[in-house]
Amino acid sequence: MQKISGVLILLSFLLTLYSYFFNQDVILLSALPLWLSVVFLFSSLANKKVLYILLALSTIFLGIALIQGYVINITQLFAINQYLVTLLIGVGFLRLMATPKTEKLVDMPKGKKSFIKTYISLHLFASVINLSALLLVADKFYKKAQKLTSLQIILLTRAFSSDAYWSPFFVAFGAALTFTPKVNLMYIIGSGLTMALFVFILTFLDIRQDKDIQAFEGFPLSYQNLILPFSLATLVLGTNHFYPHVKIIVLISLFCIFLAILVLPIKEGFTNAISSFSNHISTELPRMKTEISLFLIAGVFGVSVSTILSGIGFEFPFDYYDYKIAALVLFVFILLSMFGVHAIISISIFGHMLQVFDHTLVAITFLMAWASTVSTSPFSGLNLTLHARYGVSTTEVLKLNLSFLVKTYLICVLLLYIISKALALN
Repeated sequence: MQKISGVLILLSFLLTLYSYFFNQDVILLSALPLWLSVVFLFSSLANKKVLYILLALSTIFLGIALIQGYVINITQLFAINQYLVTLLIGVGFLRLMATPKTEKLVDMPKGKKSFIKTYISLHLFASVINLSALLLVADKFYKKAQKLTSLQIILLTRAFSSDAYWSPFFVAFGAALTFTPKVNLMYIIGSGLTMALFVFILTFLDIRQDKDIQAFEGFPLSYQNLILPFSLATLVLGTNHFYPHVKIIVLISLFCIFLAILVLPIKEGFTNAISSFSNHISTELPRMKTEISLFLIAGVFGVSVSTILSGIGFEFPFDYYDYKIAALVLFVFILLSMFGVHAIISISIFGHMLQVFDHTLVAITFLMAWASTVSTSPFSGLNLTLHARYGVSTTEVLKLNLSFLVKTYLICVLLLYIISKALALN
């Protein structure tokens, strides 16, 4: 079932790209193999409680919609997050080329400089290969003492989560642009990098007086491995400049698999490349089952909720969207995350209502919400991974990052104010 699911996931990926460029009527058909893979792999999911809740609520809402005669968009219902999942699959191919071997991690002298260099290298690597980079460094930390220290947890959570502010290779980026395709990328990337810089500064101010900082030993990664992913980023952004109507998440997905097919045989040889691709399809793609299941089912839930809201004539309580409303939406997202509502669910619900406003400001709000909740919410994928793999208490993570969350929220509001003014929205 796992190998069959891997083939189905790849088939869905290819059909989605075909649908976008040649026949958009095929988009619903492209979602079918993905849903089949979820059915095949569902029993092997570790924690299905959230999925069961979302499915139950979706069934209730859709039942109400049918009884009331509300219009249900079937294509949106099953394929609203199709491009988002395609991005997730595409970035997976990037890892074939960009992930360094753990033995190439280099030990560092101890102290603040070690912390800073490890932070920056993890942030850069995670921006393109996501959780894989974090696990490489976290595994190194864990093998030393069989537990992660407070400083290590701070580094891992903040260096990783701040990528969500700006990285086109993060799922957060795809989720935001699913509902806001007409964005100004200069504002998106610029504001995101600004927030990432502020996060780094806040983190350094937090740890510089820590009694254990002088004994901190980091494990920065080799920067030469970043040549390929950053070349890809340049390729994507350059293409977007000449073809701005093409979705960014589609370009990323397309170029990821294109470069993998082009570069991997040169890097590893044709035979080894075939073996790597085969292993990736049969093993690595099915391992994305948790994310794929969550994104697809969250999409159904979001569409079911929006169908009910549209049916009863509910409208967003404001007829404008400036920094004040953005700050309120950001606060609601953060609050919901503390009760276990994943950012993708919040975006799926709010996205339908907010897509009538300025896409750039809305997208930035979504990215800020995702980045802020990843490092602090006890229910985020990052913190659940740290808990399951390294025994880190989610409560400890919350304590370490709670005051940090308040500070970053205030900075986010200030930045939203500046962007709102720049876009002449108030």
